[in-house]
Amino acid sequence: MSDEHFGAAVLDWYDRHGRKDLPWQQRITPYRVWVSEIMLQQTQVSTVLGYFDRFMDALPTVQALASAAEDEVLHLWTGLGYYSRARNLHKTAKLIVAEHGSEFPKSVDQLAELPGIGRSTAGAIASLSMGLRAPILDGNVKRVLARYVAQDGYPGEPKVARKLWDVAERLTPHARVNHYTQAMMDLGATLCTRSKPSCLLCPLKPGCRAHLLGRETDFPVPKPRKALPQKRTLMPLLANHEGAILLYRRPSTGLWGGLWSLPELEDLAALGPLAERHALQLQQHQELPGLTHTFSHFQLAIEPWLIRVKPEANAVAEADWLWYNLATPPRLGLAAPVKTLLKRAAAELNAGEMS
Repeated sequence: MSDEHFGAAVLDWYDRHGRKDLPWQQRITPYRVWVSEIMLQQTQVSTVLGYFDRFMDALPTVQALASAAEDEVLHLWTGLGYYSRARNLHKTAKLIVAEHGSEFPKSVDQLAELPGIGRSTAGAIASLSMGLRAPILDGNVKRVLARYVAQDGYPGEPKVARKLWDVAERLTPHARVNHYTQAMMDLGATLCTRSKPSCLLCPLKPGCRAHLLGRETDFPVPKPRKALPQKRTLMPLLANHEGAILLYRRPSTGLWGGLWSLPELEDLAALGPLAERHALQLQQHQELPGLTHTFSHFQLAIEPWLIRVKPEANAVAEADWLWYNLATPPRLGLAAPVKTLLKRAAAELNAGEMS
């Protein structure tokens, strides 16, 4: 299959089968495409749908995002994970407003210089919203091209990535680049899937080397697996007489950066210094079911304890600490497991009131 036939086959398939009703495909702007692309990094379309609509309702323009409080941005992101994406989104919005007159740069190189926007995301913004010829290489497209050329080696290795970028550049057509870009993402998401590709329905089947070799699932070569390290922590849910839980804001960098979280302790013996620090009188202790949360580089086993406390003062004296009202929760960014534990605590406290 020639390069021209490749592009024509992809576009013909798009006209007949491509997705055209996703929220970010309506009222297309660089802002809407950018937010959707960042949300879709390492996240499935089905998950992103609800988040995208809520985000756009709350922050419909790059100016609105730039002027929003970080807590509001992280609140809207809660549950999507990889929270550095949200912090970079916020940072980039401020840069676009302050340094680019609220207009997105109209070149891939300039877009790729902005925080959180790499070469592939820049290409998607440029092609989908500006009609510029710009190749992309997100996870779905990488899988399609790696199979099409039967590319050896793990695509995360620079030399393999360069080869796939060369293929992407060569095959990207000069016309209808917005439809081609969307079609390539759709092919990877709907037909050229990771474990059970639908090769019989694929428009690239005649020229796909992996299919011709009968080795579709051998490509792309997976990342070498390593056993995930195991870590544990004790998280106390310190509940006052109003049923509010003590939270603190984590540092802006690192794990769960900028999110509100529960204290983390080695064991129950460390409760004493924490209680003394916040002038709390410890009362009833109740162990809750444990929770395991998997990060990209380790697994965290969480041992949660619901602990009733009597504060000697109504307010927390320290900055970046607060009493989180479970009945009328404030709009804050919460890590997914913390949100789960707060729901469990609310159920236990409500059950206690009824008994």
